Amino acid sequence: MSENGPHGVEALPLGMIDVPGAPAGCRARLEERARLQWWTADGGDPAALAQEFLAAHGIALDDLARPATHDPDGVCGAALYLSAAAGARAAGGPPGPPSPVPALPDLVVVVYGHTDQRPAAAGGADGGWWLGQWCDSWTPRQHANAVSAVRDAIGRGDVYQVNLVGHAAAAYAGDPRPALARLAALPGARYGGTLTGAGWAIGCASPETLIALEHGRLVTRPIKGTRPATPAGRRDLLASAKERAEHVMIVDLERNDLARVARTGSVRVDELFAVRRWCDLWQAESTVSAAPAHGLGLAALLRAVCPGGSVTGAPKLAALERIAALEPVGRGASMGALGWVGAGRIDLGLTIRTVAADAQRLHLWAGGGITWGSDPAAEVAEAAAKAAPVRALLAAG
Repeated sequence: MSENGPHGVEALPLGMIDVPGAPAGCRARLEERARLQWWTADGGDPAALAQEFLAAHGIALDDLARPATHDPDGVCGAALYLSAAAGARAAGGPPGPPSPVPALPDLVVVVYGHTDQRPAAAGGADGGWWLGQWCDSWTPRQHANAVSAVRDAIGRGDVYQVNLVGHAAAAYAGDPRPALARLAALPGARYGGTLTGAGWAIGCASPETLIALEHGRLVTRPIKGTRPATPAGRRDLLASAKERAEHVMIVDLERNDLARVARTGSVRVDELFAVRRWCDLWQAESTVSAAPAHGLGLAALLRAVCPGGSVTGAPKLAALERIAALEPVGRGASMGALGWVGAGRIDLGLTIRTVAADAQRLHLWAGGGITWGSDPAAEVAEAAAKAAPVRALLAAG
């Protein structure tokens, strides 16, 4: 575990903060004040470590039901990144196989304060950017066999649904940060943005809210169900009994997760199976909300909702055991949380459609939920369709 001042971590020019969820009115006048980085090998509870570090630097998130006011002149808030492995650790499940990006921490908390300094121009030079061929960590046949293995587990009654995720990597040359920043321009990238550190960077184009605090209520927006963004694809998604059953199962899981930390009787489904667009895909999204219980802190909230139900399955701990047994490499930057926390504000996206860079390679993950009605070939094709827009944008010069 490491705690550093901003210059001990990375000496980059001051620029507009590009963290997903950062307050729009503050992004041009923020500077890094302190940073925590943690790997699962360090031991301990990442959720507790995050809350304690934030409190030590002026961001008290020990009672989310208590109104709080943003300080326009002092500490603004913090970027928070939590890997899927860290989320599994916090939830009491297996973390899965080793990450293909060992330089990337499993927990990053970066505290930002306001400054009157003029930021440098956002972004960087694209000149000299080169991206090699993608190499997948499993073949289509291996992916399809894993889908069949999940269906067998469902048939035995071990699980009801499991989300399977594949990984691919590609060598690159040049500065990866401008390429990663371009992901925010993808249509539907509600959590578009970047986070960087020494020897690593994350770029996100996620459309999915893992957890947010909005108008005094906790909100999650699980996405489950995908079709091509054509009129026929939309009709097919709305008519699919398989997709709706899969979706409702995850909505029920999210209702249960929120109920663990909510005021009694306050959990509700505000919107069910709404079809929305991400790039050239239709996806089904629901909105579940609840009033936070009195005394609920950030750590308990993270333990309740991480890893996200839409990227694990049901029951969650049993699904995590299947994931750890079947996926060939760790989920790295994907299927975790990335966003912003501050006084009276939480806005964390689930890191789907997310890319990580280390010193030599870019890493990308994609997958989907597997139920008894899943067709292995169709699941392989769906994962490829989710990765395609991200790969295309990263390859652009």
